[in-house]
Amino acid sequence: MSPQSRRRSQAGGGASPNALFDELLHAARELLAVRSPLDAELLVSDLLGTWWPQRHHTIGGTGVEQLVGEGLVEYAAGQRSPAALALLSGIACLGTSRQAAAAEQAAITLIDAGVRAPGWADHLGAVSSAECYVNPDQWGDQDEVICVFSYAGEEPHALVSVIDYNQSGMLRDGWVSSQVGKLLDHCRRVSARVSSRPEDGFRQIDPPQARKMLQAALAATDEAEDPPVSDSFAAKHAFIRSRIRALPPAPGRGSRPKRAWTTERRALIAAEFLASDEAEELSDRQAASRIADLIIAFGCDQDNGRPQRMSPAKVQNFMLTWLPRKVLLSVADQNAMPHAVDAWIRWAGRKRELSDAAVGQTLDVLFDSMATFSRIYRDPAEFGLDEKLVARLLPDSDLEALPRRAFAFPILEGKHGGVDLSKLDPADPADRRLLLGADHDTRTGSPSAAGVGRHIDRHLALADRLWRGAPSALWDAAQRLLDTGEDRHMVLHALMDVLDAAGGDETALEVALRELATGLTDDDINGLGNMDS
Repeated sequence: MSPQSRRRSQAGGGASPNALFDELLHAARELLAVRSPLDAELLVSDLLGTWWPQRHHTIGGTGVEQLVGEGLVEYAAGQRSPAALALLSGIACLGTSRQAAAAEQAAITLIDAGVRAPGWADHLGAVSSAECYVNPDQWGDQDEVICVFSYAGEEPHALVSVIDYNQSGMLRDGWVSSQVGKLLDHCRRVSARVSSRPEDGFRQIDPPQARKMLQAALAATDEAEDPPVSDSFAAKHAFIRSRIRALPPAPGRGSRPKRAWTTERRALIAAEFLASDEAEELSDRQAASRIADLIIAFGCDQDNGRPQRMSPAKVQNFMLTWLPRKVLLSVADQNAMPHAVDAWIRWAGRKRELSDAAVGQTLDVLFDSMATFSRIYRDPAEFGLDEKLVARLLPDSDLEALPRRAFAFPILEGKHGGVDLSKLDPADPADRRLLLGADHDTRTGSPSAAGVGRHIDRHLALADRLWRGAPSALWDAAQRLLDTGEDRHMVLHALMDVLDAAGGDETALEVALRELATGLTDDDINGLGNMDS
């Protein structure tokens, strides 16, 4: 089942669609030699994974999943061969909703035309779920979700899916085992050695809960441009997706919603920490309070609502990735950081009943990270902006937002029309219009008022999105265009044109922004250059 792996690079390469479809259909002839429906599904999943790494790409405005996936179904439907019918039968089970519907109808047509279906095809729709389990690692960095399936009681097998909470809860890996009993016994033995509390160890969960966990994790993976998945993940993706659909959904009524981490709830856990014995020796209580808020925010927003979970990997991610990228720290907070995080690790370890050895390993990583943290943490001066300007652009201390907000509002000082721009707040919608008016007049030499209002409105809509980072693909597209050498004015207009064309359709906007990847053509530049005249 590996020949397809050698063809993955062709999914986005220069081969014509029919040449690619012909190769995939040729590979599908292997389906005629297998007898097990499980082996057939895994082989079809491998074929469908050919273009998964390019799933966000578009060609002529059409997504790769639609262009290649549905194109393959149409191509196979016209071949009228046993291999084509076998492939269509598999896609009817494993494809996207559109692919599955088209493949099922095409398969029926081929069967009616006398094409013989493989013996395993009758069993594909009979897959059913049984027990489900979750197997956390020692730190809670990741969960292995184990779901047992069978074909009407025959050929039991377990799907093991790995959810990584240090990667935004993504589903990073998955594999299948037919040795269900041995797998579960192994998990029980290992869990008994490393878990002191039953709720933190290997345990059975309801299938609807497993489905909810896996759906969220797979969505996080699918939405990422380049997720850190295993080398074999693309080949298993369609199989994992189909098995998640086979799990029963949660009941429509009576299910308890997940408790939200409200501001009040976050404040309570911060107060509990600050009142603990571990925090008693912290000299700068105000800095400790601010750092506790950051740890809680990171745990709630980036770690599936688990602020008390601390591990070596999570601490390293917090110190060396999230803080330098996301948060503007004062000098006092930087100095207090190691001591406050040290206290939090010891307090959280006591709350979770971790061993002294486990807490010690986490503390070692904290202090090993401090030298690197001090070196890579960005001082606002490195952006070419003084402290007062940074404070105006970052009222929420969201350091990650600084470049895109500075791009949206490059003029924050001086006077324009008798107004002192240094007194304006770029977070205030009314002040934004004045700031953007000053920026516009600086470039165009104070043009006539006719048409300027509508033009500034377009700038305001773009600036608001850049300020909020909504969607993130907007700033990504701006950076790609800037990297090609386009000046800021042309890039602004290219982005505004995309916003206008999308007309409020967020999905269409995301697609268009991803296409805006190779810079503007000469015709684009000539057209945009006349827009302010």
